Amino acid sequence: MVRIEQLEYIAAVTRLGSLRRAAEELHLSQPALSETMRNLERELGVDLLERKRSGAKISDEGRELLPHIMSVLDAVDRLRGAAGDQHRISRMVRLGTVNTATVPLVIPTVREFRASHPVTQVELVGAQQSEIHRGLLEGAFDLGLVNYLGGDDMPPGFETTELLRGRPVVCVRPDSPLAALDTVDVDSLLAEPLVVMRSGYVMHRFVHRLLGGRTPSFSYSTDGAEMGKLMVAEGLGATVLPDFSVTGDPLERRGAITVRPLAGDATEVLLVLQRRHSGSVPRAVRDLHELFVRNSRAYEASS
Repeated sequence: MVRIEQLEYIAAVTRLGSLRRAAEELHLSQPALSETMRNLERELGVDLLERKRSGAKISDEGRELLPHIMSVLDAVDRLRGAAGDQHRISRMVRLGTVNTATVPLVIPTVREFRASHPVTQVELVGAQQSEIHRGLLEGAFDLGLVNYLGGDDMPPGFETTELLRGRPVVCVRPDSPLAALDTVDVDSLLAEPLVVMRSGYVMHRFVHRLLGGRTPSFSYSTDGAEMGKLMVAEGLGATVLPDFSVTGDPLERRGAITVRPLAGDATEVLLVLQRRHSGSVPRAVRDLHELFVRNSRAYEASS
């Protein structure tokens, strides 16, 4: 007979990417976890794990069954909640994010969620858009924060909720020559070292389109807005980010960075919240989703 803890264990192996890391988090010995997984495989008649000398990870067959496993775990979670079992440890909510709108939206929302769900953990994981989408489909993430450019098609298979609309802006140090301009054109931007998001981020695609094949005097590549802003503050160059990723940032508040509009550009950047289409969504995930929507509306109204 399949046991709930077996399903929880296979979900942990999938989320963490290896049997070893799952055993550490679950406070089990690796042999004990491996034997539990073998018993589940015998029960289901499917090889859930791909075992190699380097370790074991979820197999392709296991990934195909994962949505069904997560549906069972979600149903159990709802059953426990309906029964008023206040002694259980609430499930963790996992949020994949491209690290955008951190200060104006993410931090206030997580803080408010924590106040109303004191025993539910929130795990924020920085990742690229493709990694977030894969994590949502496989059950490694409950929610994903992703940027799109205006006019982009939204991918199928996800429930997508728009949170914010903004503009790409040039983020610079106040002592940069670009800060003396009212707007920054492409020629001026090319004359300065440029901190560019790595391929896989929407701002990488935008900058590539903006420059039209031309190259800056010198460029760096990095992951996410947070590292980009730190590099700008340390004088390594300028970067291009959505305005909502810079507004209110501690570096901006203390005058270490500032922004300038791009000359002649009317591109919109959208921040959306995504989750996979599912017949059952845990209460904690629904509550966090609703908080993001409510706080995004309040932020836009105050902007």
